[in-house]
Amino acid sequence: MGVKRMQRAKLAAAYLLLALAAALGWLYSCLPDRVYLEPGQALYLPRFAWVEPQRGHGSQNVASTRAVGSYQTTLTLGGWLPIKTIRAVVTERPRVTVCGTPFGVKMFSEGALIVGFSEIGQAGGGTSNPAKEAGLHLGDRVICIGQTRTESNEAVKEALDAAEGQSVEVVYIRSGEQKLTTLTPVWDGAAGQWRAGMWVRDSSAGVGTLTFADEELGVFAGLGHPISDSDTGESVALRSGEIVPCEITGCSAGTAGSPGELKGHFLSAHAIGTIRINGENGVYGTTRTHFSGQLREIAFAQEVVTGPAEMWATIEGEAPRAYRIQIERVSDADPRRNLVIRVTDPSLLSVTGGIVQGMSGSPILQNGRLVGAVTHVLVNDPTRGYGIFAQTMLEQAKNAVQNGAEAQTAE
Repeated sequence: MGVKRMQRAKLAAAYLLLALAAALGWLYSCLPDRVYLEPGQALYLPRFAWVEPQRGHGSQNVASTRAVGSYQTTLTLGGWLPIKTIRAVVTERPRVTVCGTPFGVKMFSEGALIVGFSEIGQAGGGTSNPAKEAGLHLGDRVICIGQTRTESNEAVKEALDAAEGQSVEVVYIRSGEQKLTTLTPVWDGAAGQWRAGMWVRDSSAGVGTLTFADEELGVFAGLGHPISDSDTGESVALRSGEIVPCEITGCSAGTAGSPGELKGHFLSAHAIGTIRINGENGVYGTTRTHFSGQLREIAFAQEVVTGPAEMWATIEGEAPRAYRIQIERVSDADPRRNLVIRVTDPSLLSVTGGIVQGMSGSPILQNGRLVGAVTHVLVNDPTRGYGIFAQTMLEQAKNAVQNGAEAQTAE
């Protein structure tokens, strides 16, 4: 009996250690790799109140530093059990102009995006499709046909005409990788031209919401997700782009399984900003004019917590309103889906049903600070959606400054 009791005790201890290891692994994955602090600000993680910097002689606790810079610190349970070593960046707290205003997007892609195929009737009967026969797929970006750079739909037509039915090399991009194939155009007697059997698009246009502008850096940030092609869902590879003033003229409300949409029109062809980045976490660029809004501080990611917040959105005209929301979940693990939010404001729910397309980029504020932006709606529940940290967007906006400087140098 004593031996069996000992075996059970050992087994229980093994299970306990396994559970502890799993819990520590989960905690490690949930903790951020980097935190930002103001000079003199204590390193405190509100979402992980039991986690604190390592104690003891010789360990540098960035919670007490007043020097701007970057430091390593070890996070622990109770100050003694090490969990994760992170980077703490001590910097002045940024302030930006929070917008929430609509903007129109005009963007040209790098290469001609294949958005469809069509069979071409032949004089002898039957049909053919040279593009499919060459192995091209929906969503491929054709950047060169023969000696012609295909940066527009017209350039594709010119390249096919120049080939005159002879085989030509086609350079294209698929999933970020450059590939090469050979295509032989065929004569379409009905249309009276050489064709490849593919429909291409070289530009995109739409409506979104500006999150913020940094007047000092001269940059803007919006959407919180990339501009994608409506047919293929592929992110548009940016060749050039601008944003223009826009007015919201109507809205179709969202329902479960059917996302709603803001409707608007461009007020002017005069650009107010140049798009420099169409990235996974938003659209960023350099400003050409002053952006209206309110100057607010940005909350560092570790300061964002669940609870009441507000969303600035424009559902009519050009000016935003603040609407009540609830931040239901906060995560550092996903680089883009940091927040799960739920609309609680009756006035917004009565008009839009919650979050609709076109609201992407709407600023989220908590305790007076900008904490993030709306990125997506949950299709099966339009009252809820995802958001991204404002801190992440600001870091990307700073890259837009560099991109703008490089573009000017190239010119």
